[in-house]
This record gives sequence, structure tokens and C-alpha cells, in this order.
Amino acid sequence: MIELDGIKAFLTVADCGSFSVAATRLHLTQPAVSKRIALLENQVGVRLFDRIGRTVNLTEAGRELLPRSRDILQRVEDTQRAITNLSGRVSGQLSLATSHHIGLWRLPQVLKEYSARYPDVSLDLHFMDSEVAHDQIVQGNLELGIITLAPGAHERLTSIPVWRDDLKFMCAPEHPLSSMKQVSLEQLSEHSAILPDMSTFTGRIVKQLFDERHLPLRMSMSTNYLETIKMLVSIGLGWSVLPQTMLDDTTVLLEVPDVEIYRTLGIIHHTQRTLSNAGLAFMALLIES
Repeated sequence: MIELDGIKAFLTVADCGSFSVAATRLHLTQPAVSKRIALLENQVGVRLFDRIGRTVNLTEAGRELLPRSRDILQRVEDTQRAITNLSGRVSGQLSLATSHHIGLWRLPQVLKEYSARYPDVSLDLHFMDSEVAHDQIVQGNLELGIITLAPGAHERLTSIPVWRDDLKFMCAPEHPLSSMKQVSLEQLSEHSAILPDMSTFTGRIVKQLFDERHLPLRMSMSTNYLETIKMLVSIGLGWSVLPQTMLDDTTVLLEVPDVEIYRTLGIIHHTQRTLSNAGLAFMALLIES
């Protein structure tokens, strides 16, 4: 009989690539994690990890077991949630993934209200890039993601738009573009930009805008933290495209005629995952807000 504790330990070590990091995540000692893995390996009759120095890699058997283990754990958790949901009680742990920007600018009041309404829920909040959160939800590792929604739909995800986040071109007051009443994309392309990485949903939105007009996009530097981009822009290191909510007296709005650019922020969850009462209540509060 394979025990769930062994499955959880196996998945955590596989995800972390480290017994010590897995132990921290599971709130266990490293010997306890090693014992659970050893027991699981004994139960299935094969070695699941190759341990070479500090490097931990899945064996062929481990790679075969990995997707099956995720499916087993998800089915067990879905069953537990479905049974718990029958009581109608909003309690237990709710695992959420969100970006740093949304966490700072959109969620504080929602989290405060949620905690007041549902004190029996333990929030397990993970801050990460929207793209990473997107993948975590696809893999079934977390229940809900509050992120910048991907431009295209994913077959395993349900996406619910919540906020339209208008994006604006801006620069520092001393930037050469700041004195112009209107700025064209051609003129912007002649100056250095500071933007999120092109692997991000926001970066792709901006790049597509310039690609459609066959204009170069000069990137002087890149970071995925919008607050850091805002700081770099405010000291005159380049122009950027940032949420309108970040515009203040340290930056100047650049009027770009005939260009409207925005991103959609919202909720994602796995289509095959049974949502807990805690998750359903959080979604309802977000949409209500």
C-alpha cells in the first residue's frame, strides 16, 4: 500500500530538486523526508532519485511515476474538498498565487475583507510572476491564481476577467520626450525602454504593438518587478509602459495618439479541480469587489 505522505514527499522533492528545500516546504526534517522517500522506493521496488553529490535527479522510474503521482494526489484532494464542501462551511486552507504588483495594488482590501468574513480559512499566499503562477495552476499545484491573464485561452484553465488594467506610456520629467505634447511610436522607438521581460504577458503586449508597425524596441534593461521599473523610469533611465495607477509626480504621462493599450487581470483555476468552499468564496468576493 502506497502512502500519501510518501507521494507528497516524492512530488515535493521532484519539484524542488532538493531534499533540504523539500523538507522546509513540508515543515519536516530532512531525515524525515529521506525516510518517506526510502519507504516509497521500497514499496514500488525501484529507485526514484539519483543522488549525485548535492544534485537530485529523477530516475526513469521516477519520471514515469511523476505525472501519476500528481493525478493521485489531485484526485484525493478533490475528493476531500467535495466531501468537505457538502457541509457548506468555509474553512480549511486556500492556496493562492498572485503577482507582486496585483498583491500590492489590488488585493490588500480584498484579503482584509476575506479574512474578516471567513476567519476559519488559512490563506497560503504565493507571490510569483503571472506566467509562473499560470503554470502552477496548470500543473494543479495551487487552487487559484490572481494574475495578468494570458492573451490566449488554455484548455486546462478557466479564466475569469476581473479588472481592466489600463497601461500608459510614461517617463521622467527630465526625459527628452517629457516636453512633447504628443509622442509617436516612431519617436518612442528612438529612445531606450525599460520593460518587463518579453517572456511575460505584459512584455508581449508592448512588443506586439511595435512589431505590428515594424518598429524596433530598444530595451536598455529589463525586470519583471513593475515597482522597480517605475523607480528606474523616475530617475530618467528610459521610458516605459506601466499601469495608470502607478502614475504620480515622479513621472510624466506621454500622450501617444491612436494607441490604447491595456491588460486584463483576473482569476484562473484548473478546469478539472474541484474548488473548495474557501476558493469559491474568494472568487465571489473578488468579482463582487
